[in-house]
Amino acid sequence: MNLNQVTLPVTDFDRSVAFYRLMGFTLIVHSPPRYARFECPEGDSTFSIHTVEDPTSTAGMVVYFECLDLDARVERLVAEGFEFNKLPSNERWLWREARLIDPSGNEICFYWAGDKRKHPPWRVAA
Repeated sequence: MNLNQVTLPVTDFDRSVAFYRLMGFTLIVHSPPRYARFECPEGDSTFSIHTVEDPTSTAGMVVYFECLDLDARVERLVAEGFEFNKLPSNERWLWREARLIDPSGNEICFYWAGDKRKHPPWRVAA
């Protein structure tokens, strides 16, 4: 089994499409005003957005995008006008991460974990 995609709720379709395209994701399905799907710049992952009238709380929900070039990517996005609420920093769980909020309030985390992503020292034994 492999994760196909995650769909994020959005309240402003056009603004959200522009946000993710400017961030570097490739638009592969565009069905305004309700649905769009994107490919990630690296790997085989996709994600989508879907317009909602009355969004439910996204509290506690975070979408993670792993970036080998985390610091350079964040620096480039900041130069393009993206506002991060957390710039790249080393975390106690052995990841380096930066965070921002998309136009609909979804929290996005860019991070680099290397082999610690799936094999942290506290990984549960099989």
